[in-house]
Amino acid sequence: MGVAVSGWRLARAVAGAGQLGVVSGTALDAVLARRLQLGDPGGHMRRALTAFPVPEAAAYVLDRYFVEGGLAPGERMRATARLRADRGEAAELLTVLGNFVEVWLAKEGHDGPVGVNYLAKIQLATAPALFGAILAGVDHVLVGAGIPGQIPALASRLARAEPVTTLVTVEGDKEPLPCTFDPLSGVMAQLPYDMRRLRRPDVLAIVSLPVLASYLVRDPATRPDGFVIETHRAGGHSAPPRGKLSLDAGGEPVYGPRDHPDLAKVAALGIPFWLAGGTAHPGRLAAARALGAVGVQLGSVFALCEESGLRDDLRGELRARARAGTLRVRNDPQASPTAFPFKVAELPGTLSEEAVRAARRPVCDLGYLRTPARAVSGALVYRCAAEPIAAYVRKGGDAVDTAGRVCLCNGLLATVGLGQRRPGGADEPAVVTIGQDLGFLDDIGADGRPYTAAEVIDWMLGAVTPAQLTPSV
Repeated sequence: MGVAVSGWRLARAVAGAGQLGVVSGTALDAVLARRLQLGDPGGHMRRALTAFPVPEAAAYVLDRYFVEGGLAPGERMRATARLRADRGEAAELLTVLGNFVEVWLAKEGHDGPVGVNYLAKIQLATAPALFGAILAGVDHVLVGAGIPGQIPALASRLARAEPVTTLVTVEGDKEPLPCTFDPLSGVMAQLPYDMRRLRRPDVLAIVSLPVLASYLVRDPATRPDGFVIETHRAGGHSAPPRGKLSLDAGGEPVYGPRDHPDLAKVAALGIPFWLAGGTAHPGRLAAARALGAVGVQLGSVFALCEESGLRDDLRGELRARARAGTLRVRNDPQASPTAFPFKVAELPGTLSEEAVRAARRPVCDLGYLRTPARAVSGALVYRCAAEPIAAYVRKGGDAVDTAGRVCLCNGLLATVGLGQRRPGGADEPAVVTIGQDLGFLDDIGADGRPYTAAEVIDWMLGAVTPAQLTPSV
């Protein structure tokens, strides 16, 4: 669920109730650095850093980013180094630490299962992020937004603290570029020997159709431990329709019969699977199990609960507008630089408004969705369709590809209260994503009251009826 929407607090609440609590693994280097610069209220980041097995690495991050009492209002946050194909030890180390901290906090104080979710599209971050999560004892790794064929082997080798090679797709190259990550390089060479043989987490591949699932199970090297079958109703990114793209009158992709997964084919693979996308209802859980699924994956209902990382004002407005029937969630085929359709909740003052997008000065200072590409000169460049158009074209991109693109990196960090402060007193505007099926609000959170993750679980498992749900305090 986006950048820190499904953060450690939410994952810990879900896991503590006996279900799989999943943290978002996207941009956790920036999340850690910015929380430290805001003064680390409650001391949670610093508490987790004291548990990191290489104290010198934790001290480096604290010295560089922690600001006692937090930055002054309007003061710009310090930039973080970007990952590159030709390494970048500082960026890798911060990525390892960011993932360790988030997973460690999610696992603190209970013995429930915790997972982490990655986007295959963010290729350069996968290995260091996964290693940080494994160091913290992550139980499951979920990977979508691409083909996660490399993840099972990476998980096995990183659990042994062995060097790994990720094959990175480079636009303009016929063959992928091998990029090596050594988990014991630099200061991490001080990792204690008893931390070099860790438990390998289970790998769950997020796919939309059984054809990709069938492809992944053919080879033991790519075979995951389970699947999440996610439909286009889910929030965030979703797979585009099969075949030629067609848009409806509202400009949204049209999905047809070919886009509905044949669950009998998935079940025939003999691997556990969960359903996702519009599954937040006890009846849908029962139906999923009847079709062979182990259970369901929930996003939006947890994104709107009290432990969610969404800013309080945005969470409250989403709930109020959804209940009033005035919230539109558009499956925008252009917003994401990845070219995957992306759900955008239309809220005033956010990047869903044309005026807000036009007023924002284009800048690409995070770059998680940058794509490695080969320039005409032969140099390796990194470009994003949401960066300034002149820069994108200079790197060999086509200006046509920039139409309608939104800077999701900055926008999603702003959605969780970690947006960059810009010169002149402007803050980065938020971009809010949520699923298109919010009917669960008729049962849970009725009359506008807030609700907790535990209440969601009780409702889904039939422990209580909607009438028995009590107001949260």
